Amino acid sequence: MGRGDLTHQEWARLAPHLPKSGLRGGRWADHRKVINGILFRVRTGVPWRDLPSRFGSWKTVYERHRRWSADGTWERILQAIQAHADDQAQVDWSMVSVDSTSCRAHQHAAGAPRRTPRVPKRRSTPRQHRPDEGLGRSRGGLTCKLHLAGEGGLRPLALLITPGQWGDSPQLIPVLERIQVKRLGGGHPRTRPDHLGGDKAYSSHRNRCYLRRRQIKHTIPEPKDQRANRRRRGSRGGRPAGFDKKKYGRRNEVERTINRLKHSRAVATRYDKRAYVFHGTVTVASIRLWLSPWASR
Repeated sequence: MGRGDLTHQEWARLAPHLPKSGLRGGRWADHRKVINGILFRVRTGVPWRDLPSRFGSWKTVYERHRRWSADGTWERILQAIQAHADDQAQVDWSMVSVDSTSCRAHQHAAGAPRRTPRVPKRRSTPRQHRPDEGLGRSRGGLTCKLHLAGEGGLRPLALLITPGQWGDSPQLIPVLERIQVKRLGGGHPRTRPDHLGGDKAYSSHRNRCYLRRRQIKHTIPEPKDQRANRRRRGSRGGRPAGFDKKKYGRRNEVERTINRLKHSRAVATRYDKRAYVFHGTVTVASIRLWLSPWASR
């Protein structure tokens, strides 16, 4: 077992959720060796061709990662692990926070050809495929933005990739709608946290109406300009937004979750040309956090 490889305990939790066979009924190469190769690349950020020989052919490792990113396999594995953790009461729903972080794009991440990615015909195109490839240009160069909702145990519940210049507030609803933690005993998946936290970037009338409609309690500070506008309108401005300073102190949990995700160098710096491949890279890093026993407080 090499440094950073899956432990026996982590493999025992991951193995039941992996696909049993490849396309056209063929068998996959050794899952554990290939996944360890994917984890090595996600952790170190090395080019795929520079993977150590102990992981086998670099092309096999890359194609496994690309294919599972394209058809949503990584996302389904993450949801299965989350469902198992929730069944064991290991998910802290008492406070779920939302935040975003910018990921600088390496120059090799640009220049993807404009063509539709290959997706098996038996499945519809997953939502992580983006025509804009999730890249935006600013004064600092090419960037993309990672939006996520994190639970109290410092693990991500939902992810979203957008171009770097996109704002945070419009992405609150799409991120929350990606929270789908299935119940092993049957029934509808859990989609609502007990409480939601976010910084003032998420304070908008649209977001607050959405949270009230879904009956999600929230702690989001109101910016000064919004407070002044509400007071200027008088009774038509509505009631002041509630704010619990003690609960807002737990918003650092999502920032610590982002910090742990960015320990993986392929997440901190985007090397993948395709948005769906980078989404798969971030999902793999999230799966590792859910598998690691030290990830939960």
